Amino acid sequence: MLMNNLDALNLLTTPIWIVSPDSEEVLFANIPAQQLAAGRALHEMRTGKYSAWAQQHLAAYVPGLHNHDEIIEVWTVISHGEATTLSCKARLRLLDGFGEVIVFEGLPDGTTSGLKASRSAPYHPRKHGFYARFFYTNSAPILLIDPARDGLIVDANQAALRFYGYSYEAMCQRHTWEINTLGKGILPVMAEIARLPGGHKPLNFVHRLADGSTRHVQTYAGPVEIYNERLMLCIIHDITEQKRLEQELEYAAHRDALTGLLNRRQFYHLMEHISPSARDFSLLLIDADHFKRINDAFGHQKGDEVLIQLSRTLEQQARSGDFVFRWGGEEFLLLLPLTSEDAAMMLAENIRLTLETLTVPGLPAFTVSIGVAHHQVEESLDVLFKRVDEALYRAKNDGRNKVLAA
Repeated sequence: MLMNNLDALNLLTTPIWIVSPDSEEVLFANIPAQQLAAGRALHEMRTGKYSAWAQQHLAAYVPGLHNHDEIIEVWTVISHGEATTLSCKARLRLLDGFGEVIVFEGLPDGTTSGLKASRSAPYHPRKHGFYARFFYTNSAPILLIDPARDGLIVDANQAALRFYGYSYEAMCQRHTWEINTLGKGILPVMAEIARLPGGHKPLNFVHRLADGSTRHVQTYAGPVEIYNERLMLCIIHDITEQKRLEQELEYAAHRDALTGLLNRRQFYHLMEHISPSARDFSLLLIDADHFKRINDAFGHQKGDEVLIQLSRTLEQQARSGDFVFRWGGEEFLLLLPLTSEDAAMMLAENIRLTLETLTVPGLPAFTVSIGVAHHQVEESLDVLFKRVDEALYRAKNDGRNKVLAA
């Protein structure tokens, strides 16, 4: 379905956000959505204190959306001046000029019936029948929760007791907000989940175990009626190892393996999404002098140690808000937001002097040459890099261990 005439969405009372799954940029938000956002970015709503989601990156939802999976996130929005929850259903659409986009539609209150107190007597577990066989013999940790009693855990299977490290009696004296690192912030999220339609994707949380350690978990929670009692069933999957691998892969995609600095790919990603108001910046292109001689005389391992030491020095010299990249080989790049050419020259000279006088036991002395350029209005990155590269080339040809501006 191709979307056109987005202004017509402003006539709806339902909040609508249209988002690029790759850049996670909000391409359009109708008036109700803008009111609930209250000036906050999409990232703030998705990661707020009442928020829950199945995937950290929106692009990960695209395959499931192609398969018509039910995907719902819980966002933290502002209503009547206070933070509250909003369930948002995701759909995949085509938007002219942008290709595939994710449309998030806020679900109105009362879309499904929530769980309300229907009794005063407490829940009493039973050990017989189909439910008991399913619940107590399941290998996945399962909790039975009573939302009417502040999220009290009223039953837990053996897998849950092993996972959390509590005895049955201790587990059933705890509330969900005592095992969830959100604390009591989980209660409005629970209320929101209780009214979600069945079949939605599980949501991610961090749970605290009896020994104080934490684990990343993915939970599927939904309303159930058991023995005429209206409760919430929560199935827990431990995804800590999966999260660790995801973080390692994300780190590898964004960082240089040797130095740990941001890589060239991240520079271009950053520049693609930088706002026009932030286009006042300077670049320092830094090259280690006679690096081939260092490798030839001391070996490649020492050469790598020189690059690592150079990286740490650049990080130490960089100011808050600056970005340091390994550009390739022995070349490094500093992106200096809101920095004039004169200020960039001063920082470059400080870096040069620091490295010139640096003494590290076991490492050969080395110097750097630096090219400096300030971004000009309407200047393309290609033209800017040509200028800063020429400045570095002149610094090299002028005897090295120099700073020159484009």
